[in-house]
Amino acid sequence: MARFELKLPKMGESVAEATITNWLKEVGDKIEADEAVLEIATDKVDSEVPSEVSGVLVEKLFGKDDLVQVGQTIAIIETEGGSAEAPSLEVIPAVVAEIQKTIEVAKEAVSAPTNFSESDKFFSPLVKNIAKEEGVSLLELESINGSGKEGRVTKEDILSYVKNRGNQPAPKAVEVPAKTVEAPKVAPALAQKAAPVSVSGGDEIIEMDRMRKLIAGYMVASVQTSAHVQSFIEVDVTNIVKWREKHKNAFEKREGEKLTYTPIFMEAVAKALKDFPGMNISVDGDFIIKKKNINLGMAASLPNGNLIVPVIKNADQLNLVGMAKAVNDLGGRAKAGKLKPDDTQGGTYTVTNVGTFGSVFGTPIINQPQVGILALGAIRKMPAVIETPDGDFIGIRQKMFLSHSYDHRVVDGALGGSFVKRVAEYLEAFDVDRDF
Repeated sequence: MARFELKLPKMGESVAEATITNWLKEVGDKIEADEAVLEIATDKVDSEVPSEVSGVLVEKLFGKDDLVQVGQTIAIIETEGGSAEAPSLEVIPAVVAEIQKTIEVAKEAVSAPTNFSESDKFFSPLVKNIAKEEGVSLLELESINGSGKEGRVTKEDILSYVKNRGNQPAPKAVEVPAKTVEAPKVAPALAQKAAPVSVSGGDEIIEMDRMRKLIAGYMVASVQTSAHVQSFIEVDVTNIVKWREKHKNAFEKREGEKLTYTPIFMEAVAKALKDFPGMNISVDGDFIIKKKNINLGMAASLPNGNLIVPVIKNADQLNLVGMAKAVNDLGGRAKAGKLKPDDTQGGTYTVTNVGTFGSVFGTPIINQPQVGILALGAIRKMPAVIETPDGDFIGIRQKMFLSHSYDHRVVDGALGGSFVKRVAEYLEAFDVDRDF
């Protein structure tokens, strides 16, 4: 008999840890090679860790909700025959792809003057990113009593500290010889004490799941980071509605894919981003990062009702068929809970379809570190003035609203308004004689 050490695989250069969310096998269970042993969570996407060997699980070294570092042994599997050495973490690409970090936190994080690498304590990339966004200094971060393994500061610890920051005692100052400490580039938001919630006997108390907690943290952080401004424009999409009705059956028969409105809208957004590259950027402290690729995020529903944003990579290089296939693939796998971490990485601009729920328009929150997000309203039949060479008349047209939220730190009204107007122009100029 031999003992095999199941380790947490390497998940990218900026990813140092993962949380165990569920054990799929118990001590004494038989395990086949490539069979999932446990589920973990890195950021947005839950993943499974499979066994590289066949054998029996004889020891679990961590429990549910424990934080595990990359390379640490998670469990011991007893195998038959000779020695069973763990394969190199560098040669298991299937596992790496499955648990690749959702967002390269360290690379995409908003910069801050604090150098957290100067600390002797270990802080995860996610914790350091939150600290940077909230203007938490190294001194403050080191003063937080961590609830994680060996006193490590967790995401919940840092978010709790930020929430109650106004009530925290100031950490003891230390002398910094011959070194100037700059003020934070972005002032942290003032701490607000939440109003007490009254609970009666008949009320049901439901704890947020991990995903909802993450979404809540991202939304609050985005509002605190970006100065949100909105522009709205009404669009006549009658030609698009007629064209789709005419071609949707032939499209599905030839391509094996349903033709929705989403890929048509995504095509217009990708074109507009090429025209206005100032919307395809990110902010890094006092610097603007112009993105080379146009990667469109599309908000999609998960089986548990939460939302996630898979990304269509190089969207401007896809024709309508390619866009439809990408939209259907990502949307389908999101609903089935089968998205991979790489599917949500690298977005440069996001589109969300609030019209799916009947909303006419909305004011979406920016998906950091992007600087813009477009909400697609419901398509409705509306009376409208139609201009013709023989005069104006009233007719029934298919119309919708586009709602554009953008970061006023770097995007002024002229750019934000011009961009959404260009999207509208592409939609209204849709060629009804085009093929698909």
